[in-house]
Amino acid sequence: MIFFGILVAGLFLSLVAQEFIQPLAWLYGARVLLMPIVMFYGALALPYWGMLALAFLGGLMWDAMTVPVVDSTVEISLGWSILLYATLGAIMSGFRPLFQRGRWEIHCLMSGFFTSVIVLAEYLMITIRRGGLIFPNEVWWRVGGAGVIAALLSPFFFFTLNWLAPYVGYEIKPEQKGIL
Repeated sequence: MIFFGILVAGLFLSLVAQEFIQPLAWLYGARVLLMPIVMFYGALALPYWGMLALAFLGGLMWDAMTVPVVDSTVEISLGWSILLYATLGAIMSGFRPLFQRGRWEIHCLMSGFFTSVIVLAEYLMITIRRGGLIFPNEVWWRVGGAGVIAALLSPFFFFTLNWLAPYVGYEIKPEQKGIL
C-alpha cells in the first residue's frame, strides 16, 4: 500500500514537473511527458486492480490539467483519458509476467509508443471536434517526438522505481493463483 501511495505521489509530481519543462524547439515543439511513464510503470508493477486505480487517478489528474476550453466550449470531455489510460494500462499489464522475470526493455519501448498514442488521441479528438482532420508535419514530429523522449526516459524511471520498491516493502512477484 505504501508503494501505491508512492506511485500516486509520483504521478502528481511528474505531472507538475512536466508543466515546467519547455517544449523542445529542436523537435518542433514536442513535449516531455513524464506522467505516462510513471503510469505505465505502475501498470507493470501493480496487480490489475492497482493499475485500474492508478489509471483512474492519473486520468483524472491529466484531464484536470489539460482539458482545453475554447470560447466556453470544452473540446475534450473530462474522463476521456481515464478510459485511454485504463486501456493502455491493461495492454501493458498483459506483459507483466515478462516484467516480473526482470526483462523490461520491451516495456520501455512500449511506454514510448503508448505515450505517442496518448498525444495522437488527444490531437485527433481536438481536430475532429473542430471539424476537420489536418496533419501538418509538426503534428507528426510532436506525436513521435513525445514517444521517443518517453522511450529514452523510461529506463531511468523504471530503474529508480524498481530500486525503491523493496525499500518500502513491496515485492514485484507473480500473482498467486488460488481457489478464491
